[in-house]
Amino acid sequence: MTSKLTVRQITVAGMLSAISIVMATTPLGYIPLGIANATTMHIPTIIGSILEGPYVGTFIGLIFGISSFIRQNTPLFADPIIAILPRLLIGIVAYYVYKISKSAGIAAIAGTLTNTVGVLGLSVIKKYLTIQAALLIVLKNTVFEVIVAVILTTVIVKSVKRYIK
Repeated sequence: MTSKLTVRQITVAGMLSAISIVMATTPLGYIPLGIANATTMHIPTIIGSILEGPYVGTFIGLIFGISSFIRQNTPLFADPIIAILPRLLIGIVAYYVYKISKSAGIAAIAGTLTNTVGVLGLSVIKKYLTIQAALLIVLKNTVFEVIVAVILTTVIVKSVKRYIK
């Protein structure tokens, strides 16, 4: 069984990857909030997966993961398993949650939590962080990340889908 990407999927993947690269190289992608950076980098991944499927979302997630690995400033993100693996899963989870729920907002929550739980869970398992430090980061960043992801994802997906029809 082969999988072919359409021209539209390749175009959307390219555009959202370019946006991810810009976000990664400016303060738009990683917002300092004290002990850790809140990220908005997962949002293009979620949007790409909702609009064009899990392959597109996974590709954009790879861009996010590689940018985390390249710009790392802690041993935590120098580990490619932590920097990249959870970011690959964002698009897959968001796509299937959207497919089941038909809600961009719910998919945005699922994608955001995939990133947070994946990165921080692996960080605790690999002993880069204590469970207490990971929970503090969750409490400090996750609500902000979820709210921003839900608002932006819902507005953008709704607008694009309206334009496509």
